[in-house]
Amino acid sequence: MCLLNTNLLIAQTTIKKVNDLLTREMKEQKIPGLELVVIKDKKIVLSEAKGVANIEFSVPVTDTTIFSINSIAKVFTGTAIMQLVEKGKINLDNAVGDYLDSLPVNWQKVTLKQLLGHISGLPDIEDDFTGGLVGNKGEDTAWKVVQTMPLQFKPGEQFSYNATNYLLLQKIIEKFGKLPFEQYIQQHQLDIIGMRKTMFGNSFEVEKGKAPTYMYYEKDKNTGEYIKSEKLIQTYENFPKTFRADAGMFSTANDMAKWLISLTSEHRLLNNSNSIETMWTPVKLNNGKTEGFGGILNGYALGWLVVDRSQHPAVAAIGGGRAAILVYPRDDLAIILFTNLSGCSPELIVDKIAKLYFNH
Repeated sequence: MCLLNTNLLIAQTTIKKVNDLLTREMKEQKIPGLELVVIKDKKIVLSEAKGVANIEFSVPVTDTTIFSINSIAKVFTGTAIMQLVEKGKINLDNAVGDYLDSLPVNWQKVTLKQLLGHISGLPDIEDDFTGGLVGNKGEDTAWKVVQTMPLQFKPGEQFSYNATNYLLLQKIIEKFGKLPFEQYIQQHQLDIIGMRKTMFGNSFEVEKGKAPTYMYYEKDKNTGEYIKSEKLIQTYENFPKTFRADAGMFSTANDMAKWLISLTSEHRLLNNSNSIETMWTPVKLNNGKTEGFGGILNGYALGWLVVDRSQHPAVAAIGGGRAAILVYPRDDLAIILFTNLSGCSPELIVDKIAKLYFNH
């Protein structure tokens, strides 16, 4: 009984510390609203909804609020690829030219693993300056234009995060999964788990319970750079259907918690832990090193960022600078934090929260 009471007191103390931390971060970064889920020892131990989902109408965040999770779509893509690997339909070390026809000659020897880890060297189909697609005339034109562009570097030489990689992976999933990408993810992941609040779409599409996304940045029309301001604005995001393997997902933290538990603990999405280990192993450059976004995110695996460090290593998924999932395999801990403010670095907030649960 004493042990039970002690554990309960520790849990209550930790929850208070987490809430205090969230309150402080929301105030300092002016985050309107967020949803947090903590999974410890394969169980949800905390689910918190704070702030407002919609500022204009003072709508509070609840555990069913749908947030834009943007590039977190890549973890669904990585899982879909591993599902096809388990079925023997594709091999990660094979060249993309083995699976897709009519690609430029200098693209054909890039491996699937290099695509997944963003070390392919392929030109980016997105235009960093405009924020749109190269060619500025839609998806079909962009696909034609990008195939005429030179490689950024020799495959495997460095890390370069770009949408072309996942566009090719989407084509492979559609070819060997025999379904359009969104339908494949729906049937082979979302429906299996019962993720009824998770969907693909665009920021301007109306969905009950969906929160807008805000930011304190404005784009300089002359330089294409985003400059921080004091003015809060809504973001406008259009995710082309041919790029859904790269971005364009919306979900709740509780839906994602179900997905994560199903993936890692119940093995309902992948048949064995070896597949998960493969998916979470950083892809190495030709020199044997790994690269990522920098900071704690120093590697990239198969749709997952990697936090490679001696103490409490982790894998991460980040979307739009506003949504983050971090999994700490050695600590049997996972934390999901979705917010409606781009640029708030939720992965750093999550890593602070994780420290409160280490060694429990």
